[in-house]
Amino acid sequence: MGPLILAVLLSLDLSTTSGSPGSPRDLPSRNRPNIVVIFVDDMGYADIEPFGCTTYPTPNLTRMAKQGRRFTDCLVSSAVCSSSRAGLLTGCYHQRIGIDGALGPASEIGINEQETTLAELCRSQGYATACFGKWHLGHHPKFLPTNHGFDRYFGIPYSNDMWPLHPDVLARRQQQPDFKSPWPPLPLLRSQSPGEIEIVNANMQPEDQKLLTRQLTTEAVQFIRENSERPFLVYLPHPMVHVPLYVSPEFDGRSGTGIFGDAVMEVDWSVGEILRTLDELKLTDNTLVIFTSDNGPWLSYGEHAGSAGPLREGKGTMFEGGCRVPMLMQWTGTIPAGTTCNELISTLDIVPTVAQLIGAALPEHPVDGRDIGPLLRGEANATSPHDYLYLYYSPLSLHAIRTPRWKLHLPHPYRSLSGRAGGREGLPVPYDQKNLELSLFDLSVDVGESMDVKDQHPDVVAELLEVAQRARRELGDQLTEMKGTGQRAPGRMGPGDKRLIWE
Repeated sequence: MGPLILAVLLSLDLSTTSGSPGSPRDLPSRNRPNIVVIFVDDMGYADIEPFGCTTYPTPNLTRMAKQGRRFTDCLVSSAVCSSSRAGLLTGCYHQRIGIDGALGPASEIGINEQETTLAELCRSQGYATACFGKWHLGHHPKFLPTNHGFDRYFGIPYSNDMWPLHPDVLARRQQQPDFKSPWPPLPLLRSQSPGEIEIVNANMQPEDQKLLTRQLTTEAVQFIRENSERPFLVYLPHPMVHVPLYVSPEFDGRSGTGIFGDAVMEVDWSVGEILRTLDELKLTDNTLVIFTSDNGPWLSYGEHAGSAGPLREGKGTMFEGGCRVPMLMQWTGTIPAGTTCNELISTLDIVPTVAQLIGAALPEHPVDGRDIGPLLRGEANATSPHDYLYLYYSPLSLHAIRTPRWKLHLPHPYRSLSGRAGGREGLPVPYDQKNLELSLFDLSVDVGESMDVKDQHPDVVAELLEVAQRARRELGDQLTEMKGTGQRAPGRMGPGDKRLIWE
């Protein structure tokens, strides 16, 4: 049977934004840098060699660090899938635009059509744009990438564990034969216009997931080749190394440390294929390549999870292990090779930084990221553009305030393994549920957030508590039942909206 085609009659917003005159906004499009953003799922801070991994090699990421710059204090807006992706692609706190947690197959919301994405900014300047991988900002047609600035999309609509063949679901079936999976089949989608979605595979199987990293890489390389004569944006959000883990036969057992190491090495191979293609096409000097992760490791999965290294906790918490991620940037001739930046940045900064680089005007509504071009270029005396970053988590509540030195945790619940080992063979162990009291950490000497120093620095606590109140007044907070004045609604399904139906 041929692939299933859904013809979706949706209006296409053809509006664009224009840059104001002046360098680099007056550059002809052929001189604007290509942009490649590689966004890995659930990779911990210490899961690659440039950030301390010694258990398996990641030679292509090591090469990228040698040819570019490491950013050691990069935060995501939230330590969970959809929220983090919303921040990366809009430059806005997920709290501001109403994207909470990890959207699933039953979700009726997604990214609002009024939001401006990285792809829309690039397309406004004549870029070819494509997304290959996990989207997770709404799975119905109105929310998918080709309705938000991407010319082309190939991938899965949400996480690869939202799937009836998840090992946890299979284990429960063994114990309860009549147990019904909460998940529908996992589809693989393709779209090359807002009005058409091709369901390439309506019911992905384990053998299909094994090939996904290679398929996405092949698609990305082909797109780069096809658009080598014009500026392009490639957004490559890998489903790996999110559980359940899968690798191609070529990488099965390659690391010698188990399937997690194998999966990281295959992602590293993918990076190498992108870099090799850019070299071959002589595009390396005019391409900004960004590599980072959506959040820290999912620690309850133990041997199938990564490592946050010296950082506390992992995914699902706003401790540093959850929200600080490895970040590498390469742009030969512009980013100083083999350098490290320890200044505080955020994935929110990608949108305004790229907008400045390509001469695109940011939207009129508030954007929370900042241009980090001076840090990217290694300019003398460049410092973090952030006095404060707000760290929200699901349900949409303010957990912490970061400054370049300090971190104030507000009272909130969090999950922890309490020092216990995680699970084995792809199955998680339960977390303990804990409550954190007001705490202040000096990250300049205590990156592991182990020593509460609020009593020694009452002036810092008072300042950051006032900042927290400002954040709540603007962005709201469910724990304190505050409605924010600057919040915007997510996109919602309406009565006439077409649905993605594949079961």
